[in-house]
Amino acid sequence: MESSTNSTTIAQEFPHTIRVFTDGRVERLRGTDIVPPSLYPHSVVSSKDITLDSQNNIAARLFLPPPQSTGNHKLPIVIYFHGGAFCVNSPFNAAYHNYLTALVSKANVVAVSVQYRLAPEHPLPAAYDDAWTALQWVASHGKNNGPEPWLNEHADFGRVFLAGDSAGANIVHNIVMMAGHPDMNLGIDILGACLSHPYFWGSTPIGSEALEPGQKELVDRIWPFICPSMPECDNLWVNPMAEDAPSLAWLGCRRVFVCIAEKDVLKDRGRLYYDALSRSGWTGVVEIEETQGKGHVFHIHDLECDQAKELITSMAEFFNRDAPPI
Repeated sequence: MESSTNSTTIAQEFPHTIRVFTDGRVERLRGTDIVPPSLYPHSVVSSKDITLDSQNNIAARLFLPPPQSTGNHKLPIVIYFHGGAFCVNSPFNAAYHNYLTALVSKANVVAVSVQYRLAPEHPLPAAYDDAWTALQWVASHGKNNGPEPWLNEHADFGRVFLAGDSAGANIVHNIVMMAGHPDMNLGIDILGACLSHPYFWGSTPIGSEALEPGQKELVDRIWPFICPSMPECDNLWVNPMAEDAPSLAWLGCRRVFVCIAEKDVLKDRGRLYYDALSRSGWTGVVEIEETQGKGHVFHIHDLECDQAKELITSMAEFFNRDAPPI
């Protein structure tokens, strides 16, 4: 798409999301607001911001439930990756701050919400590299002697979960696949992965995708924009069900929860992922939940609706289940 704004030509645009100009300037159209963290000593979820890697500007917002919820026992830890097509949003904007606050309050978990580098300035695999760095940073606390007191004092490293929505759920899959590789020595085990409305795609339409050509055309354009070095939509990073993708049996966790929404163009890919994982020979337990009447990542932006509350409750239950038998 080419158009003109203030005598500057727009090279690429994704409506309501991002514009890139021919002079290299990038204008993000959403997700740029910042709300401060909140340190509450008593009855409300506390949060604070930390730097994980100053060289690559990897940061995170940590969330901790109130003291009466933590008591003297340690809590599951959720490492969260936000959505936004790999090019917008952060843990520090109002939508994700409020969502993580609600999730931590309901699930009674410690959460690390990760800021990773965004495309197009930092195309993939930068986000995957940053996510792995964040996971290694969390793992450095596995013996309760890492740099962050909240993790040393409150996190149960026998109950580590990765979670994310949309692009963040894509990150979760790819990082858990990395963790399952026998040459990777992370130092901690990942108990579970929660993939909410995961951003998976492919060159051949499936399910209802062909019935929504406008949405399909838009999603087709996203992957080459964020991953120009490997722009094909059957790349294993975006299509883990492709014929030449690695076996999902390598997935390096023991539980998976896939969440999809009836009116989301990505829902058929999420269900296909669930089906493929179930048949792959992976020895863990996989679950799926579909929300009727709702669209993509509705629960991030409408926390007060009944369906969002129900989905957050399902996630909270997932994060607090016992490990499945080996």
